[in-house]
Amino acid sequence: MKLELQPLNNVEVFSGAAYQWNATTNDPQFAIVGWEHMRGRTVHLSFSLETGKMPKTPCMLYVDKGDGMSEQGAVWLRADANGKVEQTISFPWTLRAVRFDPIAFPGPFSLNDFALVVDENSLPFGEANEAALAQADAAAASGTPLAATYENWIALNEVSQDRYSSLVDAARSWDRQPLISLVMPTYNSPAEYLRKAIESVLNQVYTNWELCIADDKSTQPHVKAILDEYAARDARIKVTYRPTNGHISAASNSALALVTGEFTGLLDHDDELHPLALYYAAALTRQDPQAALIYSDEDKITVDGRRYEPYFKCDFNYDLFLSQNMISHFGVYKTSVLQQVGGFREGLEGSQDYDLALRVMEAVGPQAIRHIPRVLYHWRVLPESTASSADAKPYAVIAASRAIQEHLTRCNIAAKVQSADDAVMYQRIVYALPEKEPLVEIIIPTRDAAGLVKQCVDSIKERTTYQNYLITIIDNGSEKPETFELFKSYEGDSRIRVVRDDSPFNYSALNNHIALASEAELVCLLNNDIEVITPDWLSELASIALQDNVGAVGAKLLYPDDTVQHAGVYLGMGGLAGHGHKYLPRNAPGYFSRAVLRNAVSAVTAACLVIRTSIYREVRGLDEDLVIAFNDVDFCLRVREAGYRNVWTPFAELYHHESASRGYEDTPEKMARFVKEIEFVKKRWGDALWNDPFYSPNLSIDSTEFVMTMSPRLTKAQ
Repeated sequence: MKLELQPLNNVEVFSGAAYQWNATTNDPQFAIVGWEHMRGRTVHLSFSLETGKMPKTPCMLYVDKGDGMSEQGAVWLRADANGKVEQTISFPWTLRAVRFDPIAFPGPFSLNDFALVVDENSLPFGEANEAALAQADAAAASGTPLAATYENWIALNEVSQDRYSSLVDAARSWDRQPLISLVMPTYNSPAEYLRKAIESVLNQVYTNWELCIADDKSTQPHVKAILDEYAARDARIKVTYRPTNGHISAASNSALALVTGEFTGLLDHDDELHPLALYYAAALTRQDPQAALIYSDEDKITVDGRRYEPYFKCDFNYDLFLSQNMISHFGVYKTSVLQQVGGFREGLEGSQDYDLALRVMEAVGPQAIRHIPRVLYHWRVLPESTASSADAKPYAVIAASRAIQEHLTRCNIAAKVQSADDAVMYQRIVYALPEKEPLVEIIIPTRDAAGLVKQCVDSIKERTTYQNYLITIIDNGSEKPETFELFKSYEGDSRIRVVRDDSPFNYSALNNHIALASEAELVCLLNNDIEVITPDWLSELASIALQDNVGAVGAKLLYPDDTVQHAGVYLGMGGLAGHGHKYLPRNAPGYFSRAVLRNAVSAVTAACLVIRTSIYREVRGLDEDLVIAFNDVDFCLRVREAGYRNVWTPFAELYHHESASRGYEDTPEKMARFVKEIEFVKKRWGDALWNDPFYSPNLSIDSTEFVMTMSPRLTKAQ
């Protein structure tokens, strides 16, 4: 099906022969006629844009997903050197309108061979049910956005049950249908929830499974009666009865002894699997033979079957994994690897799954861990369950700490485990520094702003426990007497030097001149408007930066009112890249405690960034074509591309008196440069900017608050 353009605003037919259209302002707009057919579908867009001698400008589709049109929700169309655009775009079920803005300048232009074609055979993001679509239509008609409830999200984004039969047929036609075994230990399981757990396996769309149950000598007779009933009903259900009670690790190993499948999934005796859990797991193993550990998103389910509190996870994140068991459920493991590592370890009860995942990760490497960004597991919330409260099983927290500490020991990582400061049920890893502290060169560019520089330097000198540092102040054209008086006062301090650089302001070049030539093992890029809070801030940043495979390390930056300014940079957020958890209160946990736990992230701000000097040189420093904006994002992406992971830590806190010295991008010249630098980054990184592995596609990029999006950015493969 083809869709057509209709002039909407600021555009008219061009009277000359050379071009089709004339933009009467810098904001010409076309409506897409027939946009209703794009709902929940994949669309192929192609055309050639001709603009004569006009400069290259943004070409965009504005998409109303139920909450209006904005720059954040726009799709940037990438034209090649000849003005040709070829792009495939997936649209959500909540789609309300689409607008096409071809250029951002007045003047004539042509759109040759324009085609917007709906792929009728494409698999939608979700298979919305009729009631949900009717609700979305009613919301659109009333002019109010569809309520962003989890119930609506499920209805709009999960495959509807009437499509299950076609998925069953599709799976049966696969050339490879791996047997997936499910391990489930039982002990005095509540009858109602034990039945629900088993029924959730029987209701799986993917049918090549076996359920391996080990009962840990239950004292309540209904357990055996139920297990015998189901084993007699379906030959895929295997049951063994332990002669003695050995607790969950021993029982899990007894169940594991029954396994014959290529992969093994873990299921608790009172939880439920989503009907598509095994379908998606099996599909992934077919697409990706290297996968050895697979995990999914999860939510909670009440005793009456209501689902709530989804945890939309990121892709595997080693630093977060050392803080919380982000793999958890639904976890699926290559059986041969489980056998290789010896199964579950006794003595780690309460965190036996966590310990298992750590040892499997050591065996296969992070590169063999895969994430399915779909909610495939439902934790049953009972008063005594871990899903209800971490305090319900304090022994689980103790076992988790032990499992992580033993992982660090096995990997020869000099570090200790302690409770995270603002999330005591989770962990903080404190890495040991070398006996001789490596030299850190702290680079602070400035132009005057003597008060800020003094505040910054004084806070470093007075509050920093790390001793081996050198402060290099780059004086970029200072003119005020008080600035020179301040610099003169530093002349007697061997740990402070001032370097004059009168070149035109270029943040990247200023830092590169010092960092690329530095003799220090580590360099720290620091804004002049930073003020130290945490005395061990530099110890924390340096100790992480010295770890194998770590690139740039960023700190938790706070506004003076004790709200968060920087807690990691997430791609796509705000239209290109943005700071997650911005304006969150200082000690608030954030999304599943991610604001108070160490995380790997795609990028960190250069307002406070520590990295090994060797890596800084390896990636050739900051790109000097990016004078002010997004040079840190581009730098961190190149560090990531070189094979290192960038890390943000909440355990180094500093105040950021943001833009107090240079001001905001509020003049026409600054705005033009800002737009140019945005285009530079978007052209260099393309689709990577919309697929942040450390941010769930089920979370909104229109907000910094980790809120659910009604229009997930899932690809067909996911």
